[in-house]
Amino acid sequence: MHHRSPCMAVAPALRPSASPDTFPGMEIPPVPPSDTFRFRARRRTRWVDEDNQQVVNNAVFMTLLEEARHEYFGGLGLLEENQFPFVLMQTNIRFLSPGRGGAKLEIELATTSLGSSSFQQVSRIREVESGTVLVEAQALLVAWCNRTRRKAQLAPAFCEAVSAFEGLDWKG
Repeated sequence: MHHRSPCMAVAPALRPSASPDTFPGMEIPPVPPSDTFRFRARRRTRWVDEDNQQVVNNAVFMTLLEEARHEYFGGLGLLEENQFPFVLMQTNIRFLSPGRGGAKLEIELATTSLGSSSFQQVSRIREVESGTVLVEAQALLVAWCNRTRRKAQLAPAFCEAVSAFEGLDWKG
């Protein structure tokens, strides 16, 4: 069950790409169709990213998602001294296909909702050459103050820039 704060703006036409092959009790990240994403980043896996089962280690995908997130917010001019003004609070990653080292990847990323102190993003990682989707993910991110070591409010300029880029109906 998804709970959403009444003060959160949700992007239009974002529908999950659910599949019936799920396990009971496991939630599928609500990742919309690829044509709704406004941001894409390109990366390449390295041969050292493969584990002893000769597939890309699951932890590598977290790094790829963070790198794409860094490029997304950097492009919007929202990094503070090259750092995020938020922390990752929760993530849900669905591993759909094993990756291989040396593959060119495309990472789709979208902010789907903005609240007063948190926001949600969804993403998809696919191999460029084959088009195979490797991962779909959802993340909850929370504004953070390093000085007080506590949750903070999202800056209005942050929300304005993200909502303008994504087409969200955010009202500060």
